[in-house]
Amino acid sequence: MVKHVHKPLVGALWMVLAGLCFAITNTSNQYMSTHLGLHSTVAGFFQYFISFIVMLPWMIKTGLTSALKTNRLLLHVLRVLMAVIGIQLWLWALAWPIPIWQAIALVMTSPIFVTIGSSLFLKEKVGISRWVATLIGIAGSLIILEPWSEEFNIARLLPVAAAFFWAVYSLMIRHLSDTESTGSMVVYLLILIAPFNFFLALPNFQVPTQMAWYLLLSTGMLLALAQWSLARAYANADASFIQPFDLVKLPLNVFAGWLVFGYVPPGNLWVGAAMLVGATLFILHREKNIN
Repeated sequence: MVKHVHKPLVGALWMVLAGLCFAITNTSNQYMSTHLGLHSTVAGFFQYFISFIVMLPWMIKTGLTSALKTNRLLLHVLRVLMAVIGIQLWLWALAWPIPIWQAIALVMTSPIFVTIGSSLFLKEKVGISRWVATLIGIAGSLIILEPWSEEFNIARLLPVAAAFFWAVYSLMIRHLSDTESTGSMVVYLLILIAPFNFFLALPNFQVPTQMAWYLLLSTGMLLALAQWSLARAYANADASFIQPFDLVKLPLNVFAGWLVFGYVPPGNLWVGAAMLVGATLFILHREKNIN
């Protein structure tokens, strides 16, 4: 039996690398939609198909056949479908376009939905302190959304909808983890995600331009690197330690959006984001203590 050594710095660096990959991918997706005219569903299909091809050798090496053995295939299919819906809503938000600073801040509401779902559907005990943190997080997201302003439109809720479906995906992972291995979770995600994305892309299918192909190949490989980085992060450090480093994606995405599009986030972003980040860190801390 191999003894896993806790390497907090290494794990944190892998998590930050994953956040950097996602920031570049998000910015590229918005550029392809707004400047190259590539439909978001088509971009999603090609990116995740390229990512699947890149990850295929790793899947074979880790034992593809054994990972596919399951008695809960339907739940795996539903789990991946939730992830795909979240991905497409996210890409739709970027294509609208919703400024990256606002989109990435709002998608950070996912842990809030996980807390609510844990109580309602998994019957986990959620104490008053976690409910207070959840309400603070919701207030933070409202400050970022500004539903009372004249500029508000329903499209701004797309990142929140994406966060909701990703939260359902996370809850299904929790539910399946009592019988399914991590390898099984990853393999079914990578195998099923491309066909689902292809089905959604069909009505809007188009041949990407040469520039779009370059970006799709690059971002597809970056998505694979991000997934690999996440796996390495969790392999090198305790999940409760490295999870907060996922929050670095906020400043990385804000910087990427400013660099490419000149987005300058207003002051209310930092107020709302501080409330969201604080609530998320508290929820993660409480989960660590419970587990």
